[in-house]
Amino acid sequence: MTEIVATMAGTILDVLMDKGDQVEVGKTVVILESMKMEIPIEAQHAGTIAEVKVADGNFVNEGDVLFILK
Repeated sequence: MTEIVATMAGTILDVLMDKGDQVEVGKTVVILESMKMEIPIEAQHAGTIAEVKVADGNFVNEGDVLFILK
């Protein structure tokens, strides 16, 4: 299993992927708000979403797991 992690701390504004969705490297999976800016978080790995670990409104720290891929 591979993980997609937050690249910075902030609040999740929009989770763009669901369980079962296919992702490719570079695809935006989450919109994060940090310091009043909207930052797209992109997949660092390709695969199928096995588990979504966050929801809109959650606060995440840098390195927190957002998705687990299979």
